[in-house]
Amino acid sequence: MNSKLKNNSRDNYDIIDVIDDFDYSTQNDKYNEKFRRWRRKKDNPFSFCFSENKKESVYIDNRGFIADSAVYAEKKVLVNIFYYIGLALLMWITVDNIISRFLIFVFDLCGVNIHNNYFSSVIYGGSLEIVITIIVVTLLKILIPSIFLHCKFKLPAKVEFMGSMNNSIALMGAISTTLIICTATSIPSAYTSESKEVYEYFRNIQTDVSVWGQTEFIAYTIFDIVIVSVISELFFRGAMFAVLRQFGDIFAIVTTSVITTLLSQNLQAMPVILLVSLVSSYGMLASGTVFTSIAVVIVYKMYEFALTIIETDSSEKMPLIRNSFMIIALIIGGIGLLTYWIYMIRKKVHGISFYKSEITDIKRFAYSVRIFPFSAVILLCIVSSAVKAVLER
Repeated sequence: MNSKLKNNSRDNYDIIDVIDDFDYSTQNDKYNEKFRRWRRKKDNPFSFCFSENKKESVYIDNRGFIADSAVYAEKKVLVNIFYYIGLALLMWITVDNIISRFLIFVFDLCGVNIHNNYFSSVIYGGSLEIVITIIVVTLLKILIPSIFLHCKFKLPAKVEFMGSMNNSIALMGAISTTLIICTATSIPSAYTSESKEVYEYFRNIQTDVSVWGQTEFIAYTIFDIVIVSVISELFFRGAMFAVLRQFGDIFAIVTTSVITTLLSQNLQAMPVILLVSLVSSYGMLASGTVFTSIAVVIVYKMYEFALTIIETDSSEKMPLIRNSFMIIALIIGGIGLLTYWIYMIRKKVHGISFYKSEITDIKRFAYSVRIFPFSAVILLCIVSSAVKAVLER
């Protein structure tokens, strides 16, 4: 009897299945079932699906003989995934840097009071025209690549968008960490350069408070803080994040955070955007729902917007009000984060899934950034960021 058990355990040890080897413990059963089913689907070019029995000379998976080794299979899937991610990101920067300027040029020809300089991201014209143009361009640059990846990867809805709150205290931990980051940096980098220009535009029209009550300003504020936060997080933490989870949560967190940071094309804002993106990704995984990542970005933008409002006060009380606001946010964040870590230690949970491969995360990322057109987009973002930093001095 004992010898049979030893033989069975030895047989199990000799069998490699990259799908079953993945750690599914951090998510709920429905999510895990649908994720496994998607990965085992036949003719799925984006699934890392490989199995091997070391005692046999034939490699088998649900789709038949596809690779000589797990490493070969992993690299093959990475090429497929990052090819389409690269195309999606190329759509984003094309709309952001080229189509947006073309639309403004067309509007200007049609007599609309809006125009810009091709060597700068600054938009000139009427307040209504500026807000409408930025809203249209923002929606196009996020929704087009989002729909593209959704149609290509064909993930189940429950896998593409995590929606089950498995750990509500993780939401508190993510928001608390965000408040600490906000206070530590005190840099309004959660907004894109366009956002800051719009707020600056409204602030400089007049000095009276009535400017802040304009319909255009209110509409843009709601759009930027709520709508943009929702759709952008569904893009970065949606289909793209889900397919990258196959190679471990750390790889998915770091990769999507780097992509989020580079697409901002804002050198000054990049460090803070990276930190916020890391927190939102981890918070989503630890809590089990994309609502956490959305909440993180909304809290960050609301914090910076509050600072913007406070700093419009020209009275002597402004520094005291601003500092008090930051101190209160820091205290709340510190208490919340401490509570979260105590909970994590007591429950002995880590919140993320791991996958051990012959390829390390660093080597996997280095291999991925060489895949075209993903490599070209990264280079374009770096160059664009540098050029904008020089022109906006």
